[in-house]
Amino acid sequence: MKLLPTPVQASALEATLHVCNRAANHASGVAFAKELKDRNGLQKAVYADLKATFGLSAQPVVRAVKKVVDAYATLNANLRAGNLGPPTTKRHRKAVSTPILFRPQAAQPFDDRCLSWQYDARTVSIWTVDGRMKGVRFACSPDQFKRLVAYRKGESDLVQRGGKWFLIATCDLPDPEPYEPVGFIGVDRGIVNLATTSDGTNHQGRRLSRYRCWQARKRPELQARRTRSATRRLARRARKERRHAADVNHRISKEIVSVAQRTGRGIAVEKLDGIRERVRLRGDQRVILSSWPFRQLGQHLAYKTRKAGVPFLEVDAAYTSQRCPRCGYTERANRPNRDRFCCRRCGLAGPADVVAGVNVRDRARAAWVFVTAPAPSP
Repeated sequence: MKLLPTPVQASALEATLHVCNRAANHASGVAFAKELKDRNGLQKAVYADLKATFGLSAQPVVRAVKKVVDAYATLNANLRAGNLGPPTTKRHRKAVSTPILFRPQAAQPFDDRCLSWQYDARTVSIWTVDGRMKGVRFACSPDQFKRLVAYRKGESDLVQRGGKWFLIATCDLPDPEPYEPVGFIGVDRGIVNLATTSDGTNHQGRRLSRYRCWQARKRPELQARRTRSATRRLARRARKERRHAADVNHRISKEIVSVAQRTGRGIAVEKLDGIRERVRLRGDQRVILSSWPFRQLGQHLAYKTRKAGVPFLEVDAAYTSQRCPRCGYTERANRPNRDRFCCRRCGLAGPADVVAGVNVRDRARAAWVFVTAPAPSP
Protein backbone atom coordinates (compact mmCIF):
# COMPACT_ATOMS: atom_id res chain seq x y z
CA MET A 1 0.00 0.00 0.00
CA LYS A 2 1.38 3.39 -0.97
CA LEU A 3 1.28 5.92 1.85
CA LEU A 4 0.49 9.57 1.09
CA PRO A 5 1.85 11.44 4.14
CA THR A 6 2.06 15.17 4.51
CA PRO A 7 5.57 16.70 4.81
CA VAL A 8 5.25 16.74 8.60
CA GLN A 9 4.09 13.14 8.69
CA ALA A 10 6.87 12.06 6.31
CA SER A 11 9.46 13.71 8.54
CA ALA A 12 8.12 11.83 11.57
CA LEU A 13 8.10 8.52 9.67
CA GLU A 14 11.70 9.03 8.55
CA ALA A 15 12.83 9.85 12.08
CA THR A 16 11.03 6.73 13.31
CA LEU A 17 12.89 4.50 10.84
CA HIS A 18 16.24 6.00 11.81
CA VAL A 19 15.68 5.57 15.55
CA CYS A 20 14.31 2.04 15.23
CA ASN A 21 17.25 0.93 13.09
CA ARG A 22 19.77 2.51 15.47
CA ALA A 23 18.10 0.56 18.26
CA ALA A 24 18.25 -2.60 16.18
CA ASN A 25 21.97 -2.05 15.55
CA HIS A 26 22.52 -1.73 19.30
CA ALA A 27 20.57 -4.93 19.95
CA SER A 28 22.50 -6.68 17.18
CA GLY A 29 25.81 -5.72 18.79
CA VAL A 30 24.65 -7.12 22.14
CA ALA A 31 23.43 -10.32 20.51
CA PHE A 32 26.75 -10.77 18.73
CA ALA A 33 28.89 -10.04 21.79
CA LYS A 34 26.91 -12.24 24.18
CA GLU A 35 25.95 -14.87 21.57
CA LEU A 36 22.25 -14.49 22.32
CA LYS A 37 20.27 -16.38 19.69
CA ASP A 38 16.82 -16.65 21.28
CA ARG A 39 14.32 -13.82 21.41
CA ASN A 40 13.60 -13.98 25.14
CA GLY A 41 17.24 -13.80 26.16
CA LEU A 42 18.02 -10.85 23.89
CA GLN A 43 14.88 -9.00 24.95
CA LYS A 44 15.81 -9.32 28.63
CA ALA A 45 19.31 -8.01 27.90
CA VAL A 46 18.36 -4.90 25.88
CA TYR A 47 14.73 -4.08 26.73
CA ALA A 48 15.39 -1.45 29.39
CA ASP A 49 18.37 -0.01 27.54
CA LEU A 50 16.46 0.49 24.28
CA LYS A 51 13.58 2.22 26.05
CA ALA A 52 15.85 4.54 28.04
CA THR A 53 18.46 5.33 25.39
CA PHE A 54 16.37 5.54 22.21
CA GLY A 55 13.01 6.56 23.67
CA LEU A 56 11.07 3.66 22.13
CA SER A 57 7.78 2.40 23.46
CA ALA A 58 7.35 -1.18 24.59
CA GLN A 59 5.97 -2.66 21.40
CA PRO A 60 8.50 -1.05 18.99
CA VAL A 61 11.25 -2.44 21.24
CA VAL A 62 9.76 -5.91 20.90
CA ARG A 63 9.54 -5.53 17.11
CA ALA A 64 13.15 -4.33 16.87
CA VAL A 65 14.38 -7.30 18.91
CA LYS A 66 12.36 -9.67 16.74
CA LYS A 67 13.89 -8.13 13.62
CA VAL A 68 17.39 -8.74 14.97
CA VAL A 69 16.64 -12.35 15.92
CA ASP A 70 15.15 -13.03 12.47
CA ALA A 71 18.20 -11.48 10.77
CA TYR A 72 20.59 -13.76 12.65
CA ALA A 73 18.39 -16.77 11.95
CA THR A 74 18.53 -15.97 8.23
CA LEU A 75 22.32 -15.53 8.41
CA ASN A 76 22.78 -18.90 10.10
CA ALA A 77 20.54 -20.58 7.54
CA ASN A 78 22.61 -19.09 4.69
CA LEU A 79 25.83 -20.25 6.38
CA ARG A 80 24.50 -23.80 6.74
CA ALA A 81 23.34 -23.84 3.12
CA GLY A 82 26.74 -22.61 1.88
CA ASN A 83 25.28 -19.49 0.27
CA LEU A 84 28.16 -17.37 1.62
CA GLY A 85 30.88 -19.71 0.37
CA PRO A 86 33.29 -21.91 2.34
CA PRO A 87 34.74 -20.70 5.67
CA THR A 88 37.99 -19.66 3.95
CA THR A 89 36.37 -16.99 1.77
CA LYS A 90 36.42 -13.30 2.67
CA ARG A 91 32.63 -13.06 2.45
CA HIS A 92 32.12 -15.90 4.92
CA ARG A 93 34.71 -14.57 7.39
CA LYS A 94 33.20 -11.09 7.31
CA ALA A 95 29.71 -12.47 7.94
CA VAL A 96 30.72 -14.41 11.05
CA SER A 97 33.20 -11.88 12.47
CA THR A 98 31.03 -8.74 12.58
CA PRO A 99 27.53 -8.04 13.92
CA ILE A 100 24.66 -7.49 11.53
CA LEU A 101 23.99 -3.82 10.75
CA PHE A 102 20.76 -2.27 9.51
CA ARG A 103 20.57 0.65 7.13
CA PRO A 104 19.06 3.89 8.52
CA GLN A 105 16.10 3.43 6.16
CA ALA A 106 15.69 -0.35 6.52
CA ALA A 107 12.12 -1.65 6.79
CA GLN A 108 10.56 -1.67 10.26
CA PRO A 109 7.77 -4.11 11.20
CA PHE A 110 4.60 -2.88 12.96
CA ASP A 111 1.95 -5.09 14.53
CA ASP A 112 -1.67 -4.27 15.35
CA ARG A 113 -0.70 -2.63 18.65
CA CYS A 114 1.29 0.14 16.98
CA LEU A 115 -0.48 0.22 13.59
CA SER A 116 -4.22 0.25 12.92
CA TRP A 117 -6.15 0.49 9.66
CA GLN A 118 -9.23 2.66 9.05
CA TYR A 119 -10.60 1.09 5.89
CA ASP A 120 -13.58 3.40 5.43
CA ALA A 121 -11.44 6.53 5.56
CA ARG A 122 -8.50 4.88 3.71
CA THR A 123 -6.12 5.99 6.47
CA VAL A 124 -3.81 4.37 9.01
CA SER A 125 -2.83 5.26 12.56
CA ILE A 126 0.82 4.51 13.21
CA TRP A 127 3.24 4.92 16.13
CA THR A 128 6.14 7.32 15.59
CA VAL A 129 8.84 8.83 17.77
CA ASP A 130 6.72 12.02 17.81
CA GLY A 131 3.71 10.17 19.17
CA ARG A 132 0.76 8.38 17.64
CA MET A 133 0.13 9.75 14.16
CA LYS A 134 -3.44 9.44 12.91
CA GLY A 135 -4.97 10.07 9.52
CA VAL A 136 -2.07 9.01 7.31
CA ARG A 137 -3.70 8.35 3.94
CA PHE A 138 -2.90 5.34 1.77
CA ALA A 139 -3.78 4.42 -1.81
CA CYS A 140 -4.16 1.12 -3.67
CA SER A 141 -6.15 -0.50 -6.46
CA PRO A 142 -9.72 -1.72 -5.80
CA ASP A 143 -8.64 -5.38 -5.97
CA GLN A 144 -5.82 -4.81 -3.50
CA PHE A 145 -8.18 -3.00 -1.15
CA LYS A 146 -10.67 -5.90 -1.16
CA ARG A 147 -7.83 -8.32 -0.49
CA LEU A 148 -6.52 -6.12 2.33
CA VAL A 149 -9.89 -5.92 4.07
CA ALA A 150 -10.69 -9.62 3.75
CA TYR A 151 -7.35 -11.34 4.26
CA ARG A 152 -4.89 -9.05 6.08
CA LYS A 153 -3.12 -10.92 8.85
CA GLY A 154 -0.13 -10.31 11.10
CA GLU A 155 2.32 -7.44 11.02
CA SER A 156 3.03 -4.88 8.29
CA ASP A 157 6.38 -3.38 7.25
CA LEU A 158 7.02 0.34 6.85
CA VAL A 159 9.29 0.89 3.84
CA GLN A 160 10.80 3.94 2.16
CA ARG A 161 11.91 3.54 -1.46
CA GLY A 162 13.05 6.39 -3.66
CA GLY A 163 11.48 9.06 -1.47
CA LYS A 164 8.10 7.25 -1.44
CA TRP A 165 6.48 5.49 1.50
CA PHE A 166 4.84 2.07 1.48
CA LEU A 167 3.21 -0.33 3.91
CA ILE A 168 3.77 -3.97 3.00
CA ALA A 169 0.84 -5.87 4.50
CA THR A 170 0.69 -9.65 4.75
CA CYS A 171 -2.50 -11.23 3.39
CA ASP A 172 -3.26 -14.90 3.99
CA LEU A 173 -5.28 -15.96 0.95
CA PRO A 174 -6.96 -19.39 0.90
CA ASP A 175 -5.91 -21.62 -1.99
CA PRO A 176 -8.84 -22.66 -4.22
CA GLU A 177 -9.37 -26.35 -4.73
CA PRO A 178 -7.76 -27.51 -8.03
CA TYR A 179 -10.27 -28.65 -10.63
CA GLU A 180 -10.18 -31.92 -12.55
CA PRO A 181 -8.29 -31.09 -15.76
CA VAL A 182 -9.44 -32.22 -19.18
CA GLY A 183 -5.80 -32.31 -20.28
CA PHE A 184 -2.43 -30.73 -19.69
CA ILE A 185 -0.24 -28.08 -21.27
CA GLY A 186 3.35 -29.29 -21.41
CA VAL A 187 5.96 -26.55 -20.97
CA ASP A 188 9.54 -27.05 -22.12
CA ARG A 189 11.97 -24.51 -20.66
CA GLY A 190 15.19 -23.55 -22.41
CA ILE A 191 17.78 -20.84 -22.99
CA VAL A 192 17.08 -19.84 -26.59
CA ASN A 193 13.32 -20.31 -26.12
CA LEU A 194 12.46 -19.53 -22.51
CA ALA A 195 9.21 -21.51 -22.67
CA THR A 196 7.60 -23.58 -25.41
CA THR A 197 4.18 -25.16 -24.84
CA SER A 198 2.76 -28.34 -26.30
CA ASP A 199 0.24 -26.14 -28.16
CA GLY A 200 3.11 -24.67 -30.18
CA THR A 201 3.30 -21.30 -28.40
CA ASN A 202 6.90 -20.14 -28.27
CA HIS A 203 8.20 -17.53 -25.83
CA GLN A 204 11.60 -16.61 -27.18
CA GLY A 205 14.48 -15.43 -25.04
CA ARG A 206 16.52 -13.57 -27.66
CA ARG A 207 15.72 -10.12 -26.28
CA LEU A 208 16.56 -11.20 -22.75
CA SER A 209 19.81 -12.80 -23.95
CA ARG A 210 20.82 -9.64 -25.83
CA TYR A 211 20.03 -7.55 -22.76
CA ARG A 212 22.14 -9.83 -20.54
CA CYS A 213 25.03 -9.75 -23.04
CA TRP A 214 24.90 -5.97 -23.12
CA GLN A 215 25.00 -5.87 -19.31
CA ALA A 216 27.91 -8.34 -19.31
CA ARG A 217 29.91 -6.08 -21.67
CA LYS A 218 29.31 -3.03 -19.48
CA ARG A 219 30.16 -4.81 -16.23
CA PRO A 220 33.97 -5.11 -16.78
CA GLU A 221 34.18 -1.42 -17.72
CA LEU A 222 32.73 -0.40 -14.37
CA GLN A 223 34.72 -3.00 -12.44
CA ALA A 224 37.97 -1.65 -13.91
CA ARG A 225 37.36 1.80 -12.42
CA ARG A 226 37.53 0.54 -8.80
CA THR A 227 35.62 3.48 -7.36
CA ARG A 228 32.77 3.62 -4.88
CA SER A 229 30.47 5.22 -7.45
CA ALA A 230 31.25 2.43 -9.92
CA THR A 231 30.44 -0.15 -7.24
CA ARG A 232 27.10 1.52 -6.54
CA ARG A 233 26.33 1.64 -10.24
CA LEU A 234 27.17 -2.04 -10.59
CA ALA A 235 24.75 -2.84 -7.79
CA ARG A 236 22.01 -0.77 -9.45
CA ARG A 237 22.61 -2.49 -12.78
CA ALA A 238 22.44 -5.92 -11.13
CA ARG A 239 19.12 -5.09 -9.48
CA LYS A 240 17.76 -3.71 -12.74
CA GLU A 241 18.80 -6.88 -14.60
CA ARG A 242 17.09 -9.09 -12.00
CA ARG A 243 13.90 -7.02 -12.22
CA HIS A 244 13.93 -7.26 -16.01
CA ALA A 245 14.29 -11.06 -15.96
CA ALA A 246 11.57 -11.35 -13.29
CA ASP A 247 9.21 -9.21 -15.38
CA VAL A 248 9.76 -11.44 -18.42
CA ASN A 249 9.05 -14.56 -16.34
CA HIS A 250 5.94 -12.96 -14.85
CA ARG A 251 4.49 -12.16 -18.26
CA ILE A 252 5.25 -15.63 -19.65
CA SER A 253 3.84 -17.50 -16.66
CA LYS A 254 0.74 -15.28 -16.52
CA GLU A 255 -0.08 -16.01 -20.16
CA ILE A 256 0.42 -19.78 -19.79
CA VAL A 257 -1.72 -19.95 -16.64
CA SER A 258 -4.51 -17.89 -18.22
CA VAL A 259 -4.64 -20.23 -21.23
CA ALA A 260 -4.77 -23.30 -18.96
CA GLN A 261 -7.52 -21.77 -16.81
CA ARG A 262 -9.58 -20.76 -19.83
CA THR A 263 -9.37 -24.22 -21.42
CA GLY A 264 -9.78 -26.23 -18.22
CA ARG A 265 -6.35 -27.87 -18.45
CA GLY A 266 -3.43 -28.28 -16.06
CA ILE A 267 0.21 -27.29 -16.49
CA ALA A 268 3.19 -29.65 -16.50
CA VAL A 269 6.88 -28.72 -16.49
CA GLU A 270 10.13 -30.65 -16.40
CA LYS A 271 11.78 -31.20 -13.06
CA LEU A 272 15.18 -29.53 -13.53
CA ASP A 273 16.58 -29.71 -9.99
CA GLY A 274 20.36 -30.12 -9.83
CA ILE A 275 20.96 -29.29 -13.49
CA ARG A 276 24.14 -27.34 -12.69
CA GLU A 277 25.64 -30.38 -10.96
CA ARG A 278 24.72 -32.81 -13.73
CA VAL A 279 26.30 -31.01 -16.69
CA ARG A 280 29.87 -29.92 -17.42
CA LEU A 281 30.24 -26.86 -19.63
CA ARG A 282 32.82 -24.37 -20.83
CA GLY A 283 33.35 -21.10 -19.00
CA ASP A 284 31.17 -19.02 -21.31
CA GLN A 285 28.44 -21.66 -21.22
CA ARG A 286 28.51 -21.74 -17.42
CA VAL A 287 27.80 -18.02 -17.36
CA ILE A 288 24.77 -18.50 -19.63
CA LEU A 289 23.48 -21.44 -17.58
CA SER A 290 23.91 -19.60 -14.28
CA SER A 291 21.99 -16.58 -15.55
CA TRP A 292 19.24 -18.73 -17.09
CA PRO A 293 16.08 -17.88 -15.06
CA PHE A 294 14.41 -21.29 -15.51
CA ARG A 295 13.97 -21.87 -11.77
CA GLN A 296 12.24 -18.54 -11.27
CA LEU A 297 9.91 -19.29 -14.19
CA GLY A 298 8.98 -22.60 -12.55
CA GLN A 299 8.35 -20.83 -9.24
CA HIS A 300 6.12 -18.25 -10.93
CA LEU A 301 4.13 -21.00 -12.64
CA ALA A 302 3.78 -22.91 -9.37
CA TYR A 303 2.40 -20.06 -7.30
CA LYS A 304 0.20 -18.63 -10.06
CA THR A 305 -1.39 -22.04 -10.67
CA ARG A 306 -1.95 -22.50 -6.93
CA LYS A 307 -3.60 -19.09 -6.75
CA ALA A 308 -5.84 -19.82 -9.76
CA GLY A 309 -6.69 -23.42 -8.78
CA VAL A 310 -4.97 -24.86 -11.87
CA PRO A 311 -3.42 -28.36 -11.45
CA PHE A 312 0.38 -28.25 -11.63
CA LEU A 313 2.80 -31.18 -12.02
CA GLU A 314 6.55 -31.62 -12.35
CA VAL A 315 7.58 -34.66 -14.40
CA ASP A 316 10.85 -36.40 -15.15
CA ALA A 317 12.90 -34.47 -17.71
CA ALA A 318 14.94 -37.45 -18.98
CA TYR A 319 14.99 -37.73 -22.80
CA THR A 320 11.99 -35.45 -23.37
CA SER A 321 13.82 -33.84 -26.32
CA GLN A 322 14.97 -37.20 -27.82
CA ARG A 323 11.82 -39.30 -27.50
CA CYS A 324 9.29 -39.57 -30.31
CA PRO A 325 5.80 -38.86 -28.90
CA ARG A 326 4.14 -41.00 -31.61
CA CYS A 327 6.11 -44.26 -31.59
CA GLY A 328 8.15 -43.86 -28.39
CA TYR A 329 11.52 -44.39 -30.09
CA THR A 330 14.29 -42.62 -28.11
CA GLU A 331 17.70 -41.82 -29.58
CA ARG A 332 20.03 -38.85 -29.60
CA ALA A 333 20.05 -38.91 -33.41
CA ASN A 334 16.34 -38.03 -33.38
CA ARG A 335 17.45 -34.47 -32.72
CA PRO A 336 20.07 -33.65 -35.37
CA ASN A 337 20.34 -30.02 -34.21
CA ARG A 338 18.95 -27.72 -31.57
CA ASP A 339 15.87 -26.61 -33.48
CA ARG A 340 14.68 -29.72 -35.35
CA PHE A 341 13.36 -33.14 -34.34
CA CYS A 342 13.06 -36.05 -36.77
CA CYS A 343 12.27 -39.58 -35.59
CA ARG A 344 14.61 -42.16 -37.15
CA ARG A 345 11.92 -44.84 -36.96
CA CYS A 346 8.55 -43.34 -37.95
CA GLY A 347 9.69 -40.08 -39.54
CA LEU A 348 7.78 -37.69 -37.27
CA ALA A 349 9.36 -34.24 -37.65
CA GLY A 350 8.82 -30.85 -36.08
CA PRO A 351 10.29 -28.19 -33.82
CA ALA A 352 12.34 -29.87 -31.10
CA ASP A 353 11.00 -27.71 -28.28
CA VAL A 354 7.38 -28.38 -29.23
CA VAL A 355 8.08 -32.13 -29.32
CA ALA A 356 9.63 -31.86 -25.85
CA GLY A 357 6.54 -30.02 -24.63
CA VAL A 358 4.31 -32.78 -26.03
CA ASN A 359 6.37 -35.41 -24.20
CA VAL A 360 6.04 -33.43 -20.97
CA ARG A 361 2.28 -33.24 -21.52
CA ASP A 362 1.99 -37.01 -22.11
CA ARG A 363 4.00 -37.81 -18.98
CA ALA A 364 1.77 -35.48 -16.95
CA ARG A 365 -1.35 -37.28 -18.22
CA ALA A 366 0.05 -40.60 -17.07
CA ALA A 367 1.24 -39.18 -13.74
CA TRP A 368 -2.10 -37.52 -13.00
CA VAL A 369 -3.82 -40.91 -13.02
CA PHE A 370 -1.57 -42.12 -10.22
CA VAL A 371 -1.79 -38.84 -8.28
CA THR A 372 -5.60 -38.80 -8.21
CA ALA A 373 -6.20 -42.56 -8.01
CA PRO A 374 -8.12 -43.58 -4.87
CA ALA A 375 -6.14 -45.33 -2.18
CA PRO A 376 -6.59 -49.13 -2.31
CA SER A 377 -8.81 -50.55 0.41
CA PRO A 378 -6.99 -52.66 3.03
